[in-house]
Amino acid sequence: MLYELFRYLNEAHGFPYLVRYPSFRMVAAFLTAFLFCLAFGPAFLRALGRRKLGENVDKMGEARRKVVAAGKAGTPTMGGILTFAAISVAALLWTKLDTPLVWVGLVLFWGATAIGFLDDHVKQHHATKHGISGRLKLGLLSLLVVAAALFLRQGIWSEGSLHGDDALEVLILPFAKDLVLPLGAVAFVALAWGVICGSANAVNLSDGMDGLAAGCLAITGLALVVACNVVGTEDLAARFFVRHVPGCLEIAVVLAGLVGAALGFLWFNAAPALVFMGDVGSLGFGTLLGFAAFASRMEVLLVVAGAVFVAEAGSVIVQVASYKLFKKRVFRCTPIHHAFQLAGMPETRIVARFWVVAVLCAVLSLALFKVR
Repeated sequence: MLYELFRYLNEAHGFPYLVRYPSFRMVAAFLTAFLFCLAFGPAFLRALGRRKLGENVDKMGEARRKVVAAGKAGTPTMGGILTFAAISVAALLWTKLDTPLVWVGLVLFWGATAIGFLDDHVKQHHATKHGISGRLKLGLLSLLVVAAALFLRQGIWSEGSLHGDDALEVLILPFAKDLVLPLGAVAFVALAWGVICGSANAVNLSDGMDGLAAGCLAITGLALVVACNVVGTEDLAARFFVRHVPGCLEIAVVLAGLVGAALGFLWFNAAPALVFMGDVGSLGFGTLLGFAAFASRMEVLLVVAGAVFVAEAGSVIVQVASYKLFKKRVFRCTPIHHAFQLAGMPETRIVARFWVVAVLCAVLSLALFKVR
């Protein structure tokens, strides 16, 4: 929106045209989302309190009730509404809105947020249900992702036009510049589903301690901002032997807004948390993160940069599979951050160490650009 306004002012009145630089708009999107959260956060928290939208510990499973502090009961939740607004405002203000890739990502983000809102609404207003069923949640998200993948497969990787590009229908692997795995139509859609739905659910599972998910989101999102800058710039993509994806610079602008919103939310979510994210935030955040990795063909980078999220989701998968197959539990409680908690480690120390691991993994993921 502001891109077009400043372009007009430049052409008509010679106004400085800084918005033509994606780097400027990334910084602007970051600051917009961050300051939006700080400005509207206090009033938003008061509104949540007036509506008594608080965390209901009694609806959690028995294992989780043992590790969730009693003092967290009643803490305002559904804070993801604030981050949803912050990211949306930053994206609409600072991206080039004639970029189809941006709209695919935003529609996915808005749709996933709506699913999370429905889940949180049921939690808050139904006497016994702890949200909608997992199958319904995954089914609705899957429909969104499959539709987006089919749309992308038509070649929506140019800034403002549609074109087919078989060179992007691959899985790019590290360690060699020509090490790629060609994808057919089914594999392409399946990869999209795995990356985006997996990312959404992994972030959702990680949202269980004060500041844990928000901090890791900011760190992982920053790594993806760098990756999208590389693949979105033709000469940089050639230098680092990765596929050039037109439009990814605009995705980097959206991701900069995600990082700003995550840090703005962390301002209120750090221990002791004044608000929780809820599914309305975690599903939207995770979906947008997964979409950015898939659209930029940096799926492997997301697995490394988001290793904390992978470990959280992986612990749940291993636990469920082990119990169903052998009637034995591998961990005392999952997601894995609760296992550390049951081992006697303070929550703040767990969160801080997970942040450290997230930083190390983000740095390692960027090193994959050079290991080719």
